[in-house]
Amino acid sequence: MHILFYVAIILLAGMGTAKILAKFKLPNVTGYLIAGLIIGPSILGLIPKDSTEQLSIISEVALAFIAYSIGSEFNLEHLKKVGKGIITITMFEALTAVVLVDLTMIFIFKQSVPFSIVLGAIAAATAPAATLMVVRQYKAKGPVVNTLLPVVAIDDAVGIMAFGISTTIAKSLINNSTNISIYGLVIYPLIEILGALILGFVMGLFLILISKKSKGEDELLSIVIAILFATAGIAIRFNFSSLLACMMVGATLTNLAPNNKKLFNAAEKFTPPIFISFFTIAGVQLNLSILKEVGLIGAGYVIIRVIGKMLGAYVGAKISDLPQTVQKYLGFTLIPQAGVAIGLSMIAQNILPLSYGAQIRTIVLAGTVVYELVGPLITKTALIKAGEINIL
Repeated sequence: MHILFYVAIILLAGMGTAKILAKFKLPNVTGYLIAGLIIGPSILGLIPKDSTEQLSIISEVALAFIAYSIGSEFNLEHLKKVGKGIITITMFEALTAVVLVDLTMIFIFKQSVPFSIVLGAIAAATAPAATLMVVRQYKAKGPVVNTLLPVVAIDDAVGIMAFGISTTIAKSLINNSTNISIYGLVIYPLIEILGALILGFVMGLFLILISKKSKGEDELLSIVIAILFATAGIAIRFNFSSLLACMMVGATLTNLAPNNKKLFNAAEKFTPPIFISFFTIAGVQLNLSILKEVGLIGAGYVIIRVIGKMLGAYVGAKISDLPQTVQKYLGFTLIPQAGVAIGLSMIAQNILPLSYGAQIRTIVLAGTVVYELVGPLITKTALIKAGEINIL
């Protein structure tokens, strides 16, 4: 069948499964992933394995818009208001998870360093959507929520930067295993990161300039799409991080464009079917046969990441001298993991050898289903114990 037919199946299956699971108070992203798993080669086979490569363009588009949206949270004035404590907590909860997963994979599971550091970098990412759903649904209020919201806004950016550094180091180790230079380990990663940030900043300025001449929302949407596509395309061409570049476009707009809400709102009209397709395709590509091989490692990743998040959040809150409820319960609200982590795992699969990339993607996707199933419930329980959800 034509690839458009498969896209139609993906959209309908994703939406339908999400609606069914919504009755059980589960996040939409869980429904999309499960739908993809069901219609994919692992179960029903409605989407052939060889067709998934043709759908990669959808994933690249979705990742560009996810990063663009994350960049919108980097308002410098807002970051000044929330204080240094938020930055401290974010760095500790994200990087503690990274380090613990790295060390566990290398020294306990005896995995290679490239595999371990890339999987560890992905551990930093958190899914704000599931957490915010609980906050809004139960109208939670208090110190934990006030700390949580800015932390999840910054969290994924830290994860993206950690991933950019880790993947570059991993590629250097794989390609130059007998002759690793300081340039390969330090300078080259910095060039990739700075190149992506400079590209994103320039394209953000360009978007601000030409958007002033747009007439109507339709034209504005077309301009935003064109700039993000160009940014991602240029970044990929020069081996920069397309995620960092598109994130920088969003950050540039939110800080320098007076009417930046219009630019972000325009993108929201384009993304719903893209995101549904993206997450469902991720489920389609989940290879259940690999789960037998990576089962113990996957369980280790799921458990150690949670420990890292909780320990890091506690230490960061303690250092920042925040209330006891924040120190005790914030880590429980940072368990969900979805969009950015899935995107990073798919990038990892493209840049690492197949034996590494396939395992990383499968571990992350399987972990995502677990996190998204239990994460919201744990968040709700933590906020109830913190006294920030009123149970009538």
